[in-house]
Amino acid sequence: MTHPTDPSRYIIGIDLGTTNCAAAFIDTLSDAGHVTDLPIPQLVAPAVIEARDTLPSFHYEPLAGEFDPAALCLPWEKEPAAHLVGLFARDHGTEAPARLITSAKSWLCHGGVDRTADILPWHAADDVTRLSPSAVCARYLLHIRQAWNAEHSRHPLEEQDVVITVPASFDEVARELTIRAAALAGLPRILLIEEPQAAFYNWMHEQSDDAAAGTRPGETILVCDIGGGTTDFTLIQAQPAAEGAVRFHRIAVGDHLILGGDNLDLALARHIEQRQPDLHLSPAQYAVLIRRCRQAKETLLAADAPDEITLNIPGAGARLIASSIQIKLTRTEALETLVDGFLPRCAITDDPARPVSGFREFGLPFAADHAITRYLAQFLRRHGDASGPARPAALLFNGGFFAAPRLRERLLETLRAWFAADTAWNPALLDNPRLFLAVARGAACYGLARRGQGQRIKAGLPRSYYIGVTSRDSGEQNALCLVPAGLEEGEHVEIDDRTFTIRIRQPVEFPIYTSALRTTDQPGDLIPPDPEQLSALPPIRTVLQSGRKKGQDQTEVRLHAHVNETGMLQVACRETTGDRAWNLRFDVRSATHTELQAHAGIAERQGFLDTTTEEAGRSLIRNAFTADAPPDALLKQLERHTSLPRSEWPSSLLRAFWDELIDLPDARKRSPQHESRWLNLTGFCLRPGYGFAVDDWRIARLWPLVQQKPAFPRNEQCCGEWWILWRRIAGGLTANQQKNLAAPLLAGLRAAARGNKGKALKAGAHEFAEIQRLLASLEWLDIDSKRFLGEQALAAMEQKGPAVWNRAALWAIARLGARIPLYGPLNTLVPPELAEEWLQRLIHLNDEDAPHLAFAVTQLARRTHDRFRDLPEPRRTEAVDWLSRHRASAHYLKLVAEGGEMESDEITEAFGDTLPAGLLL
Repeated sequence: MTHPTDPSRYIIGIDLGTTNCAAAFIDTLSDAGHVTDLPIPQLVAPAVIEARDTLPSFHYEPLAGEFDPAALCLPWEKEPAAHLVGLFARDHGTEAPARLITSAKSWLCHGGVDRTADILPWHAADDVTRLSPSAVCARYLLHIRQAWNAEHSRHPLEEQDVVITVPASFDEVARELTIRAAALAGLPRILLIEEPQAAFYNWMHEQSDDAAAGTRPGETILVCDIGGGTTDFTLIQAQPAAEGAVRFHRIAVGDHLILGGDNLDLALARHIEQRQPDLHLSPAQYAVLIRRCRQAKETLLAADAPDEITLNIPGAGARLIASSIQIKLTRTEALETLVDGFLPRCAITDDPARPVSGFREFGLPFAADHAITRYLAQFLRRHGDASGPARPAALLFNGGFFAAPRLRERLLETLRAWFAADTAWNPALLDNPRLFLAVARGAACYGLARRGQGQRIKAGLPRSYYIGVTSRDSGEQNALCLVPAGLEEGEHVEIDDRTFTIRIRQPVEFPIYTSALRTTDQPGDLIPPDPEQLSALPPIRTVLQSGRKKGQDQTEVRLHAHVNETGMLQVACRETTGDRAWNLRFDVRSATHTELQAHAGIAERQGFLDTTTEEAGRSLIRNAFTADAPPDALLKQLERHTSLPRSEWPSSLLRAFWDELIDLPDARKRSPQHESRWLNLTGFCLRPGYGFAVDDWRIARLWPLVQQKPAFPRNEQCCGEWWILWRRIAGGLTANQQKNLAAPLLAGLRAAARGNKGKALKAGAHEFAEIQRLLASLEWLDIDSKRFLGEQALAAMEQKGPAVWNRAALWAIARLGARIPLYGPLNTLVPPELAEEWLQRLIHLNDEDAPHLAFAVTQLARRTHDRFRDLPEPRRTEAVDWLSRHRASAHYLKLVAEGGEMESDEITEAFGDTLPAGLLL
């Protein structure tokens, strides 16, 4: 067996593309200069489909019984796998879209869902086995590993050097999940490389010595890599090397966009729907339409395209052939929609628009503007100089997007129009005949270059990074250069000539900035934080702990920093007079990723009251809970002292009061009145559990309380406040914390539903109402639990009326069936079919509670423009009619008919409480 530290014989590059997979290898013993494309049975398309019930769906019924399932076995299999991978999955998935999984890579970088959960196929039927995005990628890699090992049994893939390409838009979680997928597939050691660099490595390898010989020092090459899911721009410059040679340096990377061929397919489907407003397709039919549009795109953008094609969409009834839908699509329509829509002619001075993307109905975070040319214009301006935007001497196109000649031509036309005044500018178009294979081949070449065989691209950092510091003497805010542009990946920076004071055992914030313009600053340089030159990144807000002491402290440190290749800025604060050190990690990608948004700090913008007011308030809290007298008047005392009603206390003051309360945990045990007030005020000051500096740390400090239970369990007021506390901070609880909190309550409710009185949940009416509200607010709960809770609430209302348990059941239905979560992931929303059933039952309840019913009706029928969440059009129309008859607010009608954002009073109703001033859900 090959020892892990020994160089393997083979180097394999793997590209798990959004629409195509590819692999290539180099045999280092036979011919290190030759790259061989790896033929992989069935794996040209990254698609997975569940094998169960597949055959009857795809074979004419009279012959289905004669079909041998072994025909689906691959050469290394004795029986078909549970999930089939590749071309078969993609092609036959058109007929069974509910079982098909595609675009797994795009889901890996989607922060709006739980990427480790089994969520794919998205919104599949209950009988479909779901997989996580990482598990899907693992199946692709396992397929490749098995195919390789079947042909190279003496050199199994797990013992070779494997390089996997990833989009530059992958965040740290997506990269980690890719590594995890490889491990699940039995590949314990892999390297990652970003796709634009891999494409350039392939070009260098293809050109051999001519790559450097044909490029003059100072010339730049623009790499445009547009695949099925992402768009990346990269500038690579030829710089002088020894003996007149050149060495390639990556000098700039663009804003990595979740924008590619998938968007073109969606655009064509959207165009057809808008052209034919009477065309009402189910989600399953729409999924088929998108796949038909993918084929139509490739046909109509080809050089010899027909003038018109016909798309066939299966009908929804029993007579599939008779009821199939035929749609005509012309080449002119395709060109206008795709070429003019995604590569519009624009000026070099144009910037991308920033609306909410129109392509969000499948939940994926596509770029806000789909005009690729505007993103390119912005990129070239940002990385130009005093003479104007960057003017590349050569262009390298890569990715399946450029397989269409018309798209290549339009991008070239636009570039030439931008620089038409410069008659000498005539960029060379670098040859890339393998648009679908270049990235995998380049990954193998990168692995070879790491062994010293071939030139490596010097990929210095394209940006400088800074940390915000405050002067001890003047209090002036400045930005300190931590990591300069041009630093090689893996190199470290030590700032020896400056020392800093940091606070420990208390919440602290470290502002971080980046700049693509200030590329000459050196580590330790202090500059004003000019927003025109520096972009703010998400700050790190944490508590630096040390030892077992609990008191606040401070110490002197020096800073040590570097940015790794995955986009993480790592800063070590090392004590100058001791051996303590604290490591901080910052995600620096939100300045360059259109799908990421830095923490806005809205709660912090509401300001901080003076420390005298804050300390006096804390003193009032301390005195109230250490005195024997009940703290009944505490809230009124705090309102008088701050001269503000409690609803207007800023988050900074609320968290300061919370910090005092958490240090008085035993005070609640003095009396039921003490406990009731402590629970009430603690939840009020930490609501909604997130949105302010180090709220996660506060949640972690409070969480052990859940094991203690109320100190006065027979006092109904204390028990009610106990559940109110957890409901108020539910948004800050992790998925596991929510499930642990809900588990005993759900067990008691299920026992009651079965008639098991001994194990049934026992609670008074007030406590039961608060339990019901709490459970409905736990948005990380699984769909089955939400279905059970909703059925219980509806049954109670149908028996006793909407006002049962102080309308808690009605509020619970609104939260459980809401089409848009307040904070939770999309993959735990109840399906629209269930929300539709609940809506029908709601509107047939007694009308005496119409105002409260109207809110629940609105939440269940609210329009999202996502066909996998929205109720059918007739049901939303019915909801609008009901709301109109019952004189609901005009905004409720708009939310159901058109969609939009909730207003502040509606958010208060949905949250079940007021929010701190300025804090947005």
